[in-house]
Amino acid sequence: MTFRTHRRRFLGQSVALSAATLAPAHLRSTVAAETESANDRPGLALVGAGRMGHNHMRFAKGMCDVVAVCDVDQNHRDKAVQNLSGGKARGVNDYREVLNQKNVDVVYIATPDHWHAKILIEAMLAGKDVYCEKPLTLTVDEGKQVRKVQQQTDRVVQVGTMQRSYLDLFVKAVAIAGAGRLGRIHRTTVSIGGSSVSGPIPTAKVPTWLDWNQWLGPAPQSPFRLVADPKADEWNLGKTNAHQNFRWWYDYSGGKMTDWGAHHVDIACWAIREAGQSDELVSIEGDAKTPVPFADGYPTKSDQYNTAHSFAMLAKMKDGTELQINSEGRNGVLLEGDRGRIFVSRGDLTGAPVEQLKDNPLPEGAIAKVYRNLPTPYNQHRNHWANFFHCTRERIEPISDVTSHLRAIDICHLANLSARFGRSLRWDAETEQILGDDETNSLLARPARSGFETDFS
Repeated sequence: MTFRTHRRRFLGQSVALSAATLAPAHLRSTVAAETESANDRPGLALVGAGRMGHNHMRFAKGMCDVVAVCDVDQNHRDKAVQNLSGGKARGVNDYREVLNQKNVDVVYIATPDHWHAKILIEAMLAGKDVYCEKPLTLTVDEGKQVRKVQQQTDRVVQVGTMQRSYLDLFVKAVAIAGAGRLGRIHRTTVSIGGSSVSGPIPTAKVPTWLDWNQWLGPAPQSPFRLVADPKADEWNLGKTNAHQNFRWWYDYSGGKMTDWGAHHVDIACWAIREAGQSDELVSIEGDAKTPVPFADGYPTKSDQYNTAHSFAMLAKMKDGTELQINSEGRNGVLLEGDRGRIFVSRGDLTGAPVEQLKDNPLPEGAIAKVYRNLPTPYNQHRNHWANFFHCTRERIEPISDVTSHLRAIDICHLANLSARFGRSLRWDAETEQILGDDETNSLLARPARSGFETDFS
């Protein structure tokens, strides 16, 4: 019997999960755990078994069975097979093999960013539901493709923006905004830190355990680079254009702008929408510093990190609401309205409107409403995974959906383009084009390296 045939069992599970949302907090994990029968667990394929993919699977423990692991780093692959399945999972180098594996029901994508959209699209077309780490895309054009295929296939896609499942922090902050406690929000500020700076990194011999050509995939051809760190571990080699430090190269990612920006800009936009305001971007501008000079939107040096390491970007929405994205300041989201302001991070939620909840609590069900009245058996990361599996069974949209994620991450992509070209941009949300600027429009898409084009068949 496969995961997709368990409708009768799921109905009982759904009732149990619904009951879990009403149970006292100290009982919720127990209630949820009782639904995690081995017979009902979907088969999961992990694609990208680096530190994030490998470690984040602990939050899904008991909700699925890892039946396949794909990674181009043999050491990562072998370790994940052993740790996540007791050696039972199939280990492969090419993700296409797991898409054809019949006992794979869901795919967890935790590769570097430049692989996300291609694997996500092909997984959906293969009939798989997907949990994909943020950002879903490297370019705005990839977002159009992802959205189109998701709508065509009706697959369930959960974005790994797990702050949407921090019920006591970010969800509560959004509920405060939605309840009108801030009044009209006139400005949001997200502080996300700046990208790293490396200096020149020489080319190096590719390790025998790494398939460098497959690691590059759709990205432009480039030599492997490394300045080894004597304190390096299996996850972080040192200064390199591979593994964890892929984030600091525009060929593979968007720096902190699409790393932490994917989290905090998402929360800011969510709060703006819940307050009944528009998160439709019309312009973005600001100041940014990059580790190397840029010409025509491209770095002039190819041997070192190049994503913006210092920036203050200002996005303006259709109704005048402002969203500031800063590399400086305490990491978190500041929401400022005409009735009050609050600050929320992964560690706290503060501000006068929060303190006022003691005497004037939010309406009953306010937080549940923001969370779309979906079951909440846990909190934070584990609840985000529970939400994904619940939605795959119910065939409903998860809390971190494709459409709203793309709305937020496109702001981050456009902020990067503004930084790369050093000029303000005007955005037409309807056509998804930059107005009057053919040069920056040309970087809304990027051709894939030959042999690594996305398969839409």
